[in-house]
Amino acid sequence: MTPAARSRAQRRLDTERRLTEDVDLWVATASPDGEPWLVPLSFEWDGETLLLATSITGPTGRNLAAGSFRLGLGATRDVAMIDGEVEVLEMDALPRERGDRFAAHTGFDPRGLPAFRWFRVTPRRVQAWREENELAGRDLMRDGRWLT
Repeated sequence: MTPAARSRAQRRLDTERRLTEDVDLWVATASPDGEPWLVPLSFEWDGETLLLATSITGPTGRNLAAGSFRLGLGATRDVAMIDGEVEVLEMDALPRERGDRFAAHTGFDPRGLPAFRWFRVTPRRVQAWREENELAGRDLMRDGRWLT
């Protein structure tokens, strides 16, 4: 039996909880010639942006830097999809506290790894759904603003 659809407010609460508590998400990117690439990466959420770290020389880093990506959070029957803008930062460009928070949250500290960069993602669109009955109202954020 399919559970009743959640309200937009409940889906937002559930999504924000996952952003705060989850450690990993799926990063889907594409090369300039359209070759798809999908990898899991750890992340940290500060309430406004997601912080990721990976090598700028690998496919994910190159594709993220080009701005072609989509983030997937959660399981297939409880998913949040995030589109946004990305900013590539050198490892020493963030305040130490944010890097420390990332390391504590993920159990991984990329600072000092060769070719690694921070990728700070500002969500512009967030969608979340569990079952077909939540597809119609899946948009939670548009143009960087949470919907009410």
